[in-house]
Amino acid sequence: MPASKAQQRAVAKYMSANYDEIKVRVPKGRKAEIEAAVQAEGGSVNGLINRLLREYLQKSEEAWNEKAPG
Repeated sequence: MPASKAQQRAVAKYMSANYDEIKVRVPKGRKAEIEAAVQAEGGSVNGLINRLLREYLQKSEEAWNEKAPG
C-alpha cells in the first residue's frame, strides 16, 4: 500500500529537518556500475558515499551521525 499524503509530508519534514542533500555527478554509465558494485556487497550508494566522506574527514561513526553545529 502506498504511503498517504500525510505520511509523505511527515517524511519530507523529517528529512528536511535532519539531513542535508548533496548531488553527485559521475560520467554517463558509471552510476549503474557503482550501484551494481555496492549492491553486490549488500550496501547502498548513499552508504558508500557517507562512509567515504566520514573516512576522509576522519570522523568516528558516532561523531559522523551527530548533528553538526550551525
